[in-house]
Amino acid sequence: MVSIIVPVYNVENYLAKCLDSLVNQSLQDIEIIVVDDGSKDRSGLIIQEYAAQFPNKIKPFTKENGGLSDARNFGLDRASGEYIGFVDSDDYVTLTMFEEMLQLAEKHQAKMVICNIQKVDQNGQVTQKLTQMPNMAEKIELENHFSVFSDLSYFACNKLFKKELFDQKRFKKGVHFEDIQLIPQLLLDCHVIAQTQNFHYQYLERTDSITKTHTEKGLDILKAVKDVEATFEKSTYAHKKKELKNFQIFEGVYSFLAYFAFVKDEKISNKMADELAIFIKERKINIQDILSYSRFGKNYLLSLPLKKKIFYLLFFAGQRKLIRRII
Repeated sequence: MVSIIVPVYNVENYLAKCLDSLVNQSLQDIEIIVVDDGSKDRSGLIIQEYAAQFPNKIKPFTKENGGLSDARNFGLDRASGEYIGFVDSDDYVTLTMFEEMLQLAEKHQAKMVICNIQKVDQNGQVTQKLTQMPNMAEKIELENHFSVFSDLSYFACNKLFKKELFDQKRFKKGVHFEDIQLIPQLLLDCHVIAQTQNFHYQYLERTDSITKTHTEKGLDILKAVKDVEATFEKSTYAHKKKELKNFQIFEGVYSFLAYFAFVKDEKISNKMADELAIFIKERKINIQDILSYSRFGKNYLLSLPLKKKIFYLLFFAGQRKLIRRII
């Protein structure tokens, strides 16, 4: 059985489409654990309606608001499936997603299976295709292809996990970027992963969402990388230092700066830049390492849009004031 965990918080306009895509899955042996994390809109009523209509598939729960990590952990504690999937309640998936990913998990004895993501607008039009592991085989033995550790995008929602991966691990509460903190640690417990090139996961770009304020919460990215480093050193892959360094560069530098670019408060911005400088120095990462970082065999910096290229290059050159005029 596959347990699909859906944390819900104030998504009355999107929840039905999400749940429709799950109750109509071609895979019949599923349970859909819907966790209402203290919603204040009609989300709770919608969950009740679907639970009444699909009592054999939907398991509804209500709890006090505790955030995304807490809601996912709540679902994990109540999941009875051998495999676990996560779907955000404003997104939706193709009807064959979990059937195909379960087949791949069993075919290759993989503890983690990954699919591609499409960004869609509110009319269902595709705005961007996010290929996760281009030009790689369906079955990936990590010992021989460990570059995926530093190349992978660590979303929770486009993956199927063997439940045993969560035996000793949970999403960290009260932090941002909980996926970056946990999913790499789960990967380190895998010997084989599998993938499909199908774009099963539909990530909704909402036009009604309030623009997120970018704050020093971005420092949680650096904390997440540090947590992964501690697990890495104890893992069977501890000898693969190059891939760890590339992970530090991709998540700790590039992902961090992608968030940092939208921090408006100058005092917070300076604090975050100082923290990043310490992070880089402690890991003996030099500018050449950053500029030459390759992802899936292609130079990462050169693959970016011009505006991002300029931002990164100016930052590395220490031109913070000039950056503010451009971003």
